[in-house]
Formats: sequence, structure tokens, C-alpha cells
Amino acid sequence: MVRHSKLQKQVLALYRQFLRAGQDKPGFIPRIRDEFRENARIKKTDVMHIEYLYRRGQRQLEQLKDTNTKQLGSFSKHKEQS
Repeated sequence: MVRHSKLQKQVLALYRQFLRAGQDKPGFIPRIRDEFRENARIKKTDVMHIEYLYRRGQRQLEQLKDTNTKQLGSFSKHKEQS
């Protein structure tokens, strides 16, 4: 059995909370999964970045839980073509 650090356990709990909160909102589950999969590529040693994303995720979860929330906005950085 894999032993997770405290931060890893917090991130996994946040992921489960997101999935529960997104169940009754159409189209949210794939977006949540994609976002977490994308951020899973971050090195485990980059603790500051992970903690930043964790706090940002907590704020986004509160917005998602709001009954008036219908969609999630995002900012994306376009890759420059060479």
C-alpha cells in the first residue's frame, strides 16, 4: 500500500470534494478530471507550487458549491508556434 504525505492526502480529498460538488452540474466532471490530470505532472518536490494550486483549488471549490455557478471560466496560455 502506498503511503501518501499529508499534502497528497489533502489534494486527494480536494479532488473527491470537487467530484461530489460537480455531480449535479453538467459538464463539470470532465473539466475537473482534466485539470487534476494536467497538474498531476507537477514534480512532487515542487511543494510551493502544489500548495499554491491547492489553495486556489479550495477557492474554486467554494465557487463551484455556489448554487448560482453555471460554468467555470479559465485563462489559458496559448503556445507560440515556431
